[in-house]
Amino acid sequence: MVGWRGSAGGRGCDHPRGPGVQSLAKPVEFVPRGEYQRFQTATKKEPLTYYDMNLSAQDHQTFFTCEADAGKPEYEIMQTAWRERNPSARIKAAKEAIGLNIECATAYILLAEEEALDIQEAEVKFRDAFKIAETNYRRSQQLQHQNQLMESQHRRDTNVMIYIRRRLAMCARKLGRLKEAVKMFKDLAKEVPPIMNVLNIHENLLECLLEMGNYADVQAVLAKYDDISLPKSAAICYTAALLKARSVAEKFSADVAGKRGLTVSEMAAVEAIHRAVEFNPHVPKYLLEMKPLILPPEHILKRGDSEAISYAFYHLTHWKRVDGALNLLHCTWEGTFRLLPYPLEKGHLFYPYPSCTECADRELLPVFHEVSVYPKKELPFFILFTAGLCSFTALLALLTHQYPESMGVIARTILSWVAAPLHFILEKADSILPTSLLHLLSKM
Repeated sequence: MVGWRGSAGGRGCDHPRGPGVQSLAKPVEFVPRGEYQRFQTATKKEPLTYYDMNLSAQDHQTFFTCEADAGKPEYEIMQTAWRERNPSARIKAAKEAIGLNIECATAYILLAEEEALDIQEAEVKFRDAFKIAETNYRRSQQLQHQNQLMESQHRRDTNVMIYIRRRLAMCARKLGRLKEAVKMFKDLAKEVPPIMNVLNIHENLLECLLEMGNYADVQAVLAKYDDISLPKSAAICYTAALLKARSVAEKFSADVAGKRGLTVSEMAAVEAIHRAVEFNPHVPKYLLEMKPLILPPEHILKRGDSEAISYAFYHLTHWKRVDGALNLLHCTWEGTFRLLPYPLEKGHLFYPYPSCTECADRELLPVFHEVSVYPKKELPFFILFTAGLCSFTALLALLTHQYPESMGVIARTILSWVAAPLHFILEKADSILPTSLLHLLSKM
């Protein structure tokens, strides 16, 4: 893609791909760019990295452009607009594209995401975009079999329709219209083309059902997507753990369990928590509020700190709503690491944890956030002490070899300093104690 590829604060690195791990995805909720701008204005900190925004520009170009756009000035303007760094320049370009073609649906998408100050305003703009996108979709549907260009245009119009419908469902979720959002997400999950799988619509559906407290439907969704042959995510693994914990968490006591042992249900809940922690070990510290949350990035890395932030940001309330769930998590999550003595070399239920996630997360997350690192590379004190002692001895040997006279003077000086207190103590002892201990004993 021709465009800006700034790395976040110069933290450039390669992203080697591991099996089932290096997967960039979109978070489950819609955060308008206006909210990020307000955060930046209030804190003077940039919540999004250039790398993250560049990925968004690539997504938009992948979803919203096609070969049939060649020679159409409004779509060429939009290609430039997606790559533009300055928000006001993006908005200006989108309005210019609408001035050239009032049916340019992708320009309305940009305005909804960039210009809207809140969710209500964003929803209004997305509805305007949907009307235009629906018209374009029906028109290209009739012409898609004429040639390859028309077929590519129809695929683009399909992507635009699905993208807008998902955004409208997200707006409904944020505005509290949960039943409407659930219906929209269920319909979308049936229709989404392979190229749009990165949107993870089933995770949007899970979050809405959890907000409704409809745990039976949550279990039904998990039964479909939490399959050994399908990709996993923190949302799937931790939601499965939450449902297992829900049945035992209220009455769970670590002291009682330690005395009588775990029941079958408690064991199943603990195993589900261990499974979730193995998949993404960063999540518990955010759920237990041991680390501060930040606004989630626009892209997340599966099994990484960015995914943990996004999951906890949207799902912490669901864990708090289940009595005792966070207590059960607090008592059991660290037990996972006893099952994984060498997590980078061998996993228990998943592939070994990839060592490259830290590098990728540093590109995705803002510089003011302390990226969570797993596993922590901590050395025992004895090893550190021994290494320091050996290094000091080697340094002394080297200096003695190079500067024998100077080191001899230093050694004599140090010995005189050490001997001085001893001489003082002996002199005091002679003045206090009898001159002959044998003479003292003979008088007894």
